[in-house]
Amino acid sequence: MVKNLKYLFLISALIVVSMAESANPDSLIRTANNAYNHGLYDSALAVYNQVAKQGFESGELYYNMGNAYYKNDDIPSAILYYEKAAKLMPNDKDVEYNLNILNSMIVDKIDKVPELFYERWWRFFYNVMGANAWAVVSLVFISLVVIFIGLFVISKTRKHRQLTFFVGVVLIVFAVASFTLASDKYNDNIDHREAIVFTPSITVKSSPTPNAVDLFVVHDGTKVEITDRIDEWVEIKIQNGSVGWLPADAVREI
Repeated sequence: MVKNLKYLFLISALIVVSMAESANPDSLIRTANNAYNHGLYDSALAVYNQVAKQGFESGELYYNMGNAYYKNDDIPSAILYYEKAAKLMPNDKDVEYNLNILNSMIVDKIDKVPELFYERWWRFFYNVMGANAWAVVSLVFISLVVIFIGLFVISKTRKHRQLTFFVGVVLIVFAVASFTLASDKYNDNIDHREAIVFTPSITVKSSPTPNAVDLFVVHDGTKVEITDRIDEWVEIKIQNGSVGWLPADAVREI
């Protein structure tokens, strides 16, 4: 009886706080976390989703939503929100671990196209920081390049001129690389779209029509890249490079 009264109190508190503090994401998140800690996953998700609908974005919020959906045995939704969290916290070990666990539970086991060594290096640095941080780094390197150009001009000895020239060239390389990383990160945030399949099993088509040739089958929880959209269809690419078309309502964008 006491346990039921506690749950009833928590549910009532959720409703009251959600109505009274709907403009305060921090308060709502604390309320949802409290519900989650007491095993009230549906109530927690109701409040988490209310926060998300306000336009509030946070890696921690999406991570908590992924946890709550996982506790509710909704694997596709859990993967979706862990992926959202990974975009905002690309190096978070807990997010990475949970995604690996859930991806081992879904039907589709798709091998990635092998990356060359320099692609792996580029991907590593790409994930270290966001677009704004890389832009700041590139500005720092550009400033250093200007300084070393000045030092090169005023150097009196051949040794000093060689040293400042060499350091300047290295700094130019770093400036170009960091600017390119910032540009790639920014463009990916705008143009690069990924999604999670939410239909239990669906056939990918060769063109955006129901009568098109069947290509392959994907299942719920699988991550795809959206490469095009025509009316109510999206062109998707899976990790092994295969491409085809799905109804847009079969996927949810990350």
